[in-house]
Amino acid sequence: MDLAHPAEEVAPKLLGAVLTHETSEGTVSIAITETEAYSGAADPASHAYRGRTPRNAVMFGPAGHMYVYRSHGLHWCANIVTGTDGIASAVLVRAGRVIEGEDLARKRRGAKVEGPRLARGPGNLCQALGITAEHNGTDLLAGAPVTLSEGEPVPDGLIRIGPRVGVSKAHDWQHRFYLAGDPTVSAYRLSPRARPSAGA
Repeated sequence: MDLAHPAEEVAPKLLGAVLTHETSEGTVSIAITETEAYSGAADPASHAYRGRTPRNAVMFGPAGHMYVYRSHGLHWCANIVTGTDGIASAVLVRAGRVIEGEDLARKRRGAKVEGPRLARGPGNLCQALGITAEHNGTDLLAGAPVTLSEGEPVPDGLIRIGPRVGVSKAHDWQHRFYLAGDPTVSAYRLSPRARPSAGA
C-alpha cells in the first residue's frame, strides 16, 4: 500500500482498506468508511501546524505508522501517517464497518450498541479495535499486532467529499471523505467555535 503521498490524496484511497488488531482476546477487523486529511504545517487544524512536539512526532514520518492521540481527555483517535518522511501529514480514521470480531467489538463498546454504531466516530472505532496510547508509532505495514491492508475496491461514484467534523480551524476545507449512504459514517457536526477560513 503506497502511503507516501499528501494526506488529502491518500485519504479517499483508504476507504475500503482494513484495520486489524490481534490481541489475546481475539481479532477485530474494520473496513474504513470515513477519513479526514490533515496536512501538517499548511493546515491550521493539524496537530503539527506549529511544528514538531513530543506529542505529534509520529506525524513527521515515516508513512505507514500510526499516530494515536487522546481527544478531549476521553477518547483515543487513530491516524495513519502519510507523505514524505520529515514532513507532517496524516489521515484520521473517522469510522468503519466491523467485518471480523463483532462480538469482541461489542464487548468493548457495550452490549446494546447497534452494529453500524460499533465503529462510528474515531473514538468508538479505537474502542472497538482496542487501540490506545501504547499503539502510537506502530508500523501498520510491518506485521505488528495492528495492521493495515487492502480491502474491497470502492467505486469512485460512492465516495463523497465534505468539510471536516468538529474542528474550529479550517473546518470548511473539503478534506473529509466517506462512503455515500453507509450507515457507519458519522454525522456531520460543525464546531460552535468554527469561523470561515481560507482553505484548500
